[in-house]
Amino acid sequence: MFRYSNSGMKSPVGLVLEIGYTIAIPAVVFAFGGRWLDRTYGTEPWFTIAGVLLSLPVGGYAVWRKLKPFL
Repeated sequence: MFRYSNSGMKSPVGLVLEIGYTIAIPAVVFAFGGRWLDRTYGTEPWFTIAGVLLSLPVGGYAVWRKLKPFL
């Protein structure tokens, strides 16, 4: 999706964009999943909060895996 430089590494802008959506996708998925569970079981806002809190380590792990080659 992003261009690679001659050395085979990603451009800094491409890496930042990739990290951004790596954090955003789990947050959105878990938040909407929690919202759906809350509406289904009438437990607002507990599953939404749990989904957002669960997305933090999931997104963090995904970012760590992306940045691991650079560390």
